[in-house]
Amino acid sequence: MQIVWELDNLQALADYRLDVSGQPTVIDGPYGKAIEFDGVQDALFIGANPVAGWQALTVEVVFRPDAGGLPEQRFFHLGEVSGDRVLFETRLTEDNHWYLDTFISSGESNRPLLNESHLHPVGQWYHLAMTCDGREEVNYVNGVKEANGLIDFAPLTEGETSIAVRLNRVCWFKGAIGRIRYTDRVLSPDEFMR
Repeated sequence: MQIVWELDNLQALADYRLDVSGQPTVIDGPYGKAIEFDGVQDALFIGANPVAGWQALTVEVVFRPDAGGLPEQRFFHLGEVSGDRVLFETRLTEDNHWYLDTFISSGESNRPLLNESHLHPVGQWYHLAMTCDGREEVNYVNGVKEANGLIDFAPLTEGETSIAVRLNRVCWFKGAIGRIRYTDRVLSPDEFMR
């Protein structure tokens, strides 16, 4: 199963109504429409978790991190606020670079993958992917594997989704997001969105 969310409006994603914080803006991106967030109060909240019950998953995000945001930004959050959850995060450096941090918390097991040695310039569009087969979390930037680690993953059973901030409204994201795709199995890089 695959679910694609095109961030091309401020009313709905697929069949889900959006709860909008601040004044995010629909813009033209390199692959169609995207939504730009100010890093202060702009975000989207969806009262559902599209991957609930999945034994394995691939989550992909097309995004553009911008300069001037917080040093730590949680730009995608699935699941519970502080219980079982999946997070995509950036860390910004003082010289306008960023690196990816993905995180899974599942029961007593959690796995952060902080890619400090893989720096990328801000202001450009990137494809991100995080996979989990139930035993291992792996993350990628532009189809290149950057980190992996063991995790004892059980399917998320409930929760919500936030885009451009954590569910508890901390660590706001400055930049733009164009598309999110969920797949209920582990994809190889040659199967990622193009």
